[in-house]
Amino acid sequence: MLTIRPYTDEDWPAICRIHDLARPHELLGSCDPRAFVPLAEDAAYADDIHRSRKWVACADEQVVGFAGIDGDYISWLYVDPAYWGQGIGRKLLRLAVAEAGPTAYTIALINNSAARHLYESEGFKVVATFAGDNAGYPCTCVRLALSVP
Repeated sequence: MLTIRPYTDEDWPAICRIHDLARPHELLGSCDPRAFVPLAEDAAYADDIHRSRKWVACADEQVVGFAGIDGDYISWLYVDPAYWGQGIGRKLLRLAVAEAGPTAYTIALINNSAARHLYESEGFKVVATFAGDNAGYPCTCVRLALSVP
């Protein structure tokens, strides 16, 4: 049975594990794989992850996904690859949107087709494309938003 609950500090090792399993897939085709940095070691994201309001998805008692928002920015959405295709990401996204509101937006790597498909299937539109970097490696990003200016 899947449940979603607020994040607690005890969930930190689990969300690090999930991020570290899913992040290489996210980078595939969009950024040099050397851009991968384990979440617990990523100083660039430390403030972002800790500032975000977070929820975890649990299959029975095991944390299998998480989402976070910072205002109307959906800053985190990861699911353990072993649980992909079960609707967990969609449930987390819907919760994040309900919390972030009608001006919700996110940033994704341009070739992260799984993430883009999920967001676009929930009404998000690409509103900008821009150059970015991941751990010093260049990439192209898209901003997806529910409301188009």
